Amino acid sequence: MIRKFLLLLEGAVLLAGLLVAFVAWQQHTALHQPLTISDEYLVEVAAGATPGGVLNRLEADGVLDGALWLRLYWRFNLRNQPLHSGEYRLTPGLKALDMLNMWRRGEVLQYSLTLVEGWNFRQVRAALARETRLELALSDLSDAQLMERLGLPGLNPEGRFFPDTYRFVRGMSDLDLLKQAHTRLEQVLAEEWEQRAEGLPYREPYDALIMASMIEKETGVPEERGEIAGVFVRRLRIGMRLQTDPTVIYGMGERYNGRITRADLREPTAYNTYTIDGMPPTPIALVGREAINAALNPVDGNSLYFVARGDGSHVFSSTLEQHNQAVREYQLKRRADYRSSPAPVAPNNQ
Repeated sequence: MIRKFLLLLEGAVLLAGLLVAFVAWQQHTALHQPLTISDEYLVEVAAGATPGGVLNRLEADGVLDGALWLRLYWRFNLRNQPLHSGEYRLTPGLKALDMLNMWRRGEVLQYSLTLVEGWNFRQVRAALARETRLELALSDLSDAQLMERLGLPGLNPEGRFFPDTYRFVRGMSDLDLLKQAHTRLEQVLAEEWEQRAEGLPYREPYDALIMASMIEKETGVPEERGEIAGVFVRRLRIGMRLQTDPTVIYGMGERYNGRITRADLREPTAYNTYTIDGMPPTPIALVGREAINAALNPVDGNSLYFVARGDGSHVFSSTLEQHNQAVREYQLKRRADYRSSPAPVAPNNQ
């Protein structure tokens, strides 16, 4: 009886050993199989997807075999490892184990979207709408509804987002990206506000943001921002109207066709600083840190006027007589290549 039991036990152990060897062989084969792809192949992993579900889909698509063995490998070897959502780029020559390691490391394919200094919110929305790799959750919403979705009800969206290059993965939404841009703007504005000069005519950081947006639109020459800020701040202090063309253009909206007429300068809008006292009610553009810093640290001096030279820079004047002379020289006798903003920098081909 004992001998028979021992024989049965020996057979069971042998069978178990063969089963383990079979499983190990099958798993090794599955893990080290080359993926059946001849070109770059993108695997999209939706939020909440499981490794087993994605592996089954790849097997059904003919990319790999033995999804069962790969699922078991993940379950027993990577039990607590999350599967990050996004896109994974598979290339010819990769093995199934290489792919699983990519999943383990979360090597999702990243994209980028740049929000540009000087853009208005209409341009921001257009850029988001063109980005097909983002989930478009905001495209059918009004500006007011959009701000409510962002948790900012009642706020005007203009200028409330920081211009920068933002990276995202497939599955992120335009709402996610705008939240990042708003958080970044609030952070930068708070940092610069803490380092502001004394005696500025601002009640709160938002006033500085409005000022920074006018500076952003007036000049692209970095060293001029502080001087532009100085002119505007001195005008505010003495009750002189700001009279800056970018606010007129913003108030015209889509009616602006590239030229401002005398009638446009006289048209009473909430943003026309030729007809209103003080600053406009909101920013008129996205602003970078440099413009915010200039608004909060204006350059001291006596100048109250400036006029564009035509090469992107400006002439600053302390008196109206000096200003009128500069206008005659640079505005009334405009050169053929006149520019109110700096010329684009040629790419470096070296």
